[in-house]
Amino acid sequence: ASLDTGGFVVALVTQLVVGLALGFLVSLVFAAVQSAGALIDLFGGFTLAAAFDPQSQVQGAQFTRLFQMTALALLFASGGYQLIVAGLVRSFDAVPLVGADGTPGGFALGGFSGVLVHALTQMFLSTLQIAGPLVVVLFLADVGLGLLTRVAPALNAFQMGFPIKIGLTVLFAGALVMALPSVVSSLTGDAVQAITGRG
Repeated sequence: ASLDTGGFVVALVTQLVVGLALGFLVSLVFAAVQSAGALIDLFGGFTLAAAFDPQSQVQGAQFTRLFQMTALALLFASGGYQLIVAGLVRSFDAVPLVGADGTPGGFALGGFSGVLVHALTQMFLSTLQIAGPLVVVLFLADVGLGLLTRVAPALNAFQMGFPIKIGLTVLFAGALVMALPSVVSSLTGDAVQAITGRG
């Protein structure tokens, strides 16, 4: 391999860009689960209590932070981090440090853009699949309370709506947390496929 300064700098920048790109693909796993929590916070009425968690660098309300911490704990408890590290090691096959002719390894920007678009699409789809059922339930609760207010205005159903929506959110979010291990396992597999170029 060429050891001159130009070749070294090109290889260094290439590996830096590849590392940032692969790290971004892995962070999409957590973004999907965290976005699902943000949707639940939004429709459940918890966004007024949003705060910034400086330790995990997460801005959101209760379920946003809960889902992000749960996904992180499940990643380490299930051994998913080992799959991601193994995938990062195998990424050197897809983008070698040195090409066959001794020049720095190439990075196909067009191929990565396709992987990035697919990964972002999967993130949004996963977010809707995780939080979708609860969002539909909360929307139907709002519609039901609106109809109840229209039928019996003296009942003041919107004042009753806050505890009802909070109860529904806590009840169904508990069921979602129980489903998170399989979701995180599936998203980890998708991230490994994306970083090894098999996605």
